[in-house]
Amino acid sequence: MTFQALFYRQLHHVTARIHDTENLEQIMLEASQDICKLLNADRLTLYATNEDQTAIISKIKTGLNSSRDLKLPISPQSIAGYAAFSKQPLNLPDVYDEEALKKIHPSLTFLKEVDKRSGYRTKQMLVAPILEGKTLHGVLQVINNKNDEPFGELELDGVAELCKTLATAIRQRMQKAEDGPRKRATKYDGLVADGVLTEEELNKCIQDARNEGQSVEHRLMSDYKIKPAQMGPSLAKFFGVPYEAFNPGRIRSEMLQGVLKREFVVEQGWIPLEESPEGLVIMCMDPEAVRGSRVVPQVFPRIAKFSYRVTTQAEFVETMAQLFGAGADGTTVDELLAGMDGAPLDDGANEDSLESAAADNELVKFVNKVIIDAYNQKVSDIHIEPMPGKFKTGIRFRIDGSLVPYVEVPAHFRQAMVTRLKIMCDLDISERRKPQDGKIKFKKYGPLDIELRVATIPSAGGVEDVVMRILAAGEPIPLEKLGLTPHNKERLEATVSKPYGLFYVCGPTGSGKTTTLHSILKFLNTPDTKIWTAEDPVEITQKGLRQVQINKKAGIDFALVMRAFLRADPDIIMVGESRDKETVSMGVEASLTGHLVFSTLHTNSAPESITRLMDMGMDPFNFADALLGILAQRLAKKLCDCKESYVPDAEELRLFAAEYAEELRHSKAWKEDYAAESKKMVDKWIQTYGENGQIKLYRAVGCDKCNKSGYKGRVGLHELLVADDGVKKLIQERARVAELFAQAVEGGMRTLKMDGMEKIMMGLTDLKMVRSVCIK
Repeated sequence: MTFQALFYRQLHHVTARIHDTENLEQIMLEASQDICKLLNADRLTLYATNEDQTAIISKIKTGLNSSRDLKLPISPQSIAGYAAFSKQPLNLPDVYDEEALKKIHPSLTFLKEVDKRSGYRTKQMLVAPILEGKTLHGVLQVINNKNDEPFGELELDGVAELCKTLATAIRQRMQKAEDGPRKRATKYDGLVADGVLTEEELNKCIQDARNEGQSVEHRLMSDYKIKPAQMGPSLAKFFGVPYEAFNPGRIRSEMLQGVLKREFVVEQGWIPLEESPEGLVIMCMDPEAVRGSRVVPQVFPRIAKFSYRVTTQAEFVETMAQLFGAGADGTTVDELLAGMDGAPLDDGANEDSLESAAADNELVKFVNKVIIDAYNQKVSDIHIEPMPGKFKTGIRFRIDGSLVPYVEVPAHFRQAMVTRLKIMCDLDISERRKPQDGKIKFKKYGPLDIELRVATIPSAGGVEDVVMRILAAGEPIPLEKLGLTPHNKERLEATVSKPYGLFYVCGPTGSGKTTTLHSILKFLNTPDTKIWTAEDPVEITQKGLRQVQINKKAGIDFALVMRAFLRADPDIIMVGESRDKETVSMGVEASLTGHLVFSTLHTNSAPESITRLMDMGMDPFNFADALLGILAQRLAKKLCDCKESYVPDAEELRLFAAEYAEELRHSKAWKEDYAAESKKMVDKWIQTYGENGQIKLYRAVGCDKCNKSGYKGRVGLHELLVADDGVKKLIQERARVAELFAQAVEGGMRTLKMDGMEKIMMGLTDLKMVRSVCIK
């Protein structure tokens, strides 16, 4: 009890000294040693908030001879920043315990650089916000208990008491400073220097903002009608970095903004904009705090130089809305629908009224919002499904191959919404009885540089359905990242490296055929090859390819372009689709005259493709000579990271092996000795995929990331048939699919199911998903 009484007596002595001092610096110079002694601490740092309450700045440090102030954003990134952000004290036994920090907040880290530079080891830390009511004045940070044990209840009480005293003292000193001559430089001083407003007006504005709990910028814009562009030069002068204004023409870059979440950007207060000669341009409201937090180089470790630029809060919010979707006001779809729910719009008879309804501002915003949301949720297709009469119109998104309901729209917007989409892709708005297709270049209407392929289809009840495919623009995926097993990758590279011949990629719509073809072309794309492609539409572009867009209206179809290619000295030709006899026979002809020809087919499996092409009327001998190989593919749902592994029992493994070997049964070796071959196969699996002599399988769990479904993203399943002598002989004999299948499997082909089952052992997917996309 005596010890406690002594502690509180010393505490009151310290608080009295704080009240006696003139200003913040003096408080800390005179009282910091006493505080350390009172709390039995080694070191101490006091942070004060800046006038906009966006960062804390270290005023005084004991024991650290760091020459410049440390500025930290009020965010959960640093320990002091977290105390300011959460307005809660933290008592940490060891700041190097990363797991403990992550439990408090996933973003919380301790910056070890200061320790590294000084050779000091920070261990215990007690951090508390300096609060008066809800107003934050700063943070008190106490470092290392001299007894090398966590700070106790007594020290926690002491720090709470000190923070109350410091809050009052800081407020009183600030009022004194404002009543007397204004000493503290602010980032808006440039406005006074430029004659935009007087010193008294600025002081009043700062005081009003503090009293109302608003930002100074907000008061300047509302009370004095000062525009962001007028504030920019003042901010640039104060921070010593260039001013970056809002640019309405700025386009989202997946490489830069795609790696960041919107919440992270809000929390951190910085946005990467573009690469420039000075380095990666970082737009922020407080360049000092952002630079001080050292988070930017951690997010972009490969980039050596950064150019920090300052901007206003208003322009930061506008840029964020522009690059991270959602209306600048952050409205949700439901809010937009509520805003639209006015008078019923005319449902159809009058063209003029329909056109004006389609141009209605709220409807335009709504349609843009649907497209932006779809893009942000990585949707492949948007389905708009109206019902006749008074029923609502459903909108569904296809995500990872499955349709998910998105929103329902009142019936009276039905026709106006379809008309709006037709206007966006230049279709005939008066034609409602025939299907039409077109394309939306969304850059004209919203903040994203994407294209959508649109099909309108008249359905029962006098309504029109619209289906929009978001085109996967961008770079081709490198071959090694396509998810091919080593066995398939090796065989594929050997097959496509031949100087001439025919190679097909087959699979249903949306199975990634074009993506795979572009990956193969990227692999073959060297300065000494000439590659021509004919596509409808051109989605993926890559340097070194000469790409031609099919245009049926102008009479430019695959066969016409293919004929032109043969006169244009090609080494490699890629034709988007082989739909008719003419295109296929020209492909065979081109491959027999020394060209490498790639194309896609809408068939289910590799051996089936051969009989389909023969049915089109190909000469079996020419076709057998020309064919190099066929790759069939599917996309199966991928297990999310929350999956759990388990070791299957003997029976489950036996059934798994039997299912895998379904196609192998008919081959010679398996017919002779099924048991020996089966054991040999399982042993090979254990060697390739096993852990400690056991095969592991995985099951779906479900977390917030995957919407509790257990699956996120998709993985490719591949079946590669290489046209070896055995297969060529069967083609010439017009053999049945079953014989081709047996021969291909004997020659080393792994069926889609087999490939899928290997990916199950690799932990990428599970049997349910493989079965759902493979027939056998």
